[in-house]
Amino acid sequence: MGSKAALTIRTVPKSAMQPLRDSLINWYHQWGRDLPWRQTLDPYAIWISEIMLQQTQVKTVIPYYQQWLKTFPTVQMLAVADQQQVLKLWQGLGYYARARNLHRAAQIIAEEWGGQFPDRLNAVLQLPGIGKTTAGGILSAAFNQSVPILDGNVKRVLARLTALSVPPKRALSELWQVSEQMLDLKHPRLFNQALMDLGATVCLPKQPSCERCPWSEYCQAYLLNLQSKLPMSEPRSPLPHKQIGVAVIWNDQNQVLIDKRPQKGLLGGLWEFPGGKVEAGESIPDCIQREIKEELGIEINVGDHLITVDHAYTHFKVTLTVHHCRHLDGEPKPLECDEVRWVSLSEIETYPFPSANQQIIDALHQQAL
Repeated sequence: MGSKAALTIRTVPKSAMQPLRDSLINWYHQWGRDLPWRQTLDPYAIWISEIMLQQTQVKTVIPYYQQWLKTFPTVQMLAVADQQQVLKLWQGLGYYARARNLHRAAQIIAEEWGGQFPDRLNAVLQLPGIGKTTAGGILSAAFNQSVPILDGNVKRVLARLTALSVPPKRALSELWQVSEQMLDLKHPRLFNQALMDLGATVCLPKQPSCERCPWSEYCQAYLLNLQSKLPMSEPRSPLPHKQIGVAVIWNDQNQVLIDKRPQKGLLGGLWEFPGGKVEAGESIPDCIQREIKEELGIEINVGDHLITVDHAYTHFKVTLTVHHCRHLDGEPKPLECDEVRWVSLSEIETYPFPSANQQIIDALHQQAL
């Protein structure tokens, strides 16, 4: 079964549908996870959890979720918040477009829906940052509506159940069809939550616990002894690795210069220490000097090395080589960013920064001791 195999998917017999639904819900009553967002039917709180859980583990999300609802207990409070406060609260969760989309969507709900989260699929899908599976998760959990889901855990469960012969991303329409057919129309809330938990706790990516699975007698991967080979994965090319020179620029008032990234693009709306990509044959100090001239229009003197930070994003890796710098001449201008500010080391904690930059801040505090 190479990655070029033709798409084959073993249909679940109609006679098996109800036994599968019943066995899954029975299993969930005994083994389902006790998660904070399952203690509420408030669509706002459920929506927040669904967005936070995109590409982020449950144990990471829980403290953020609890702090978020303390700070922004309602859609209206989120809608009127300053974006910088929203991004600061999100700091460390990554994929910051999620936070910007939550903020924008809250404003739309406040303006167009009177602060009430919409309960119709078409309306929910029009909100920024919400796709089919997130909409299904919200509508089934908050309103017990019969809307299917297809997150990463569910794809894995259904790919194994049907012995899918290609990577899931090459059979999304088929998997959506299976999810829709399997859905328990009487208990959609319980069924969708149970399906996610089955993938998260039993039908694991590696070494699935088939002996604990309520579906093992129907699971085609298990019956064919293919559970460790499915779902198939696409071959991955190595991640590009970028070398970045970064400047911590000091002025005579002992303030450092930070800039705000453009709203559109990676890490939009967050603050960072200025710098840029090292060109072929260029030294780090030369890179920093050139980038600061191009981005901010000022002259600096590049001084001692502060820290080197390695960080991985989804599609690339970076190494940030950070130097202390001294401002020599010129007024900083936001030539390639949204805003620039001189701030003291004590003020810097109030600004939202990407995780990689947080290590730079920690190093500055450590040096100041």
